[in-house]
Amino acid sequence: MRTRLANRSARLLLAAAAATALAATTTACGPEDNGASAPAASSSTSTDASADASDGKESGTGGTDSGAEGSGSEAGAGADKGGDKGAGGGGVGQSCGTNDLDLTLTPKSQAGGYYQVTAKAKSGITCYLDVNTPSVSFGSDPEGVASPVGQGGEDPIKLSGSAVAYTGISPKTTKGDAGVEFENVIVSVTDEDPNPAELALPEPAVVEKPIVTNWSTNPGETVPVIV
Repeated sequence: MRTRLANRSARLLLAAAAATALAATTTACGPEDNGASAPAASSSTSTDASADASDGKESGTGGTDSGAEGSGSEAGAGADKGGDKGAGGGGVGQSCGTNDLDLTLTPKSQAGGYYQVTAKAKSGITCYLDVNTPSVSFGSDPEGVASPVGQGGEDPIKLSGSAVAYTGISPKTTKGDAGVEFENVIVSVTDEDPNPAELALPEPAVVEKPIVTNWSTNPGETVPVIV
């Protein structure tokens, strides 16, 4: 009986000693294991964070470059567009109104006698004669309206500074003494011009079936004749 108890006690003591040794071993190894694994995890996390930061930096740089390139392209396009607009600008430019011009009437003896009208832009004005033929009439009667004969003709004509344009007016294209006498002629750049010019004739003229030429920078092309 004592032998069994002694054996049982010995086994219990051995089990207790083994448990104590195992606990000591676990306690001794635990911190070392934790310490070894913790730096490894920290190192991995730091590396990943650095990589993420680097990627973010590169991504941000790329975004900046892209934005700069986009801005440059848009600016260039805007400049080109503005340049095109400036070149095209308003097309030909300001159309001449009769009140933009100084008109001078001079009698000529060619072709049985006619009037040469010279048009010059007033000081500080640049404009274009867009309509080839002026509107000319003697009085308000339709029979006093001059018919265009198609001579000369440049479209458009730029008037500025000393540049001039000419037109020729023949008051009478019929034979005989028939006709109506006038002391003035009305000239405008278009039929609808609200400011026609009334030019005094050097002496009264008999008017019947008058004619007028186109505007031209060559006075030789503005001698009115019926072909």
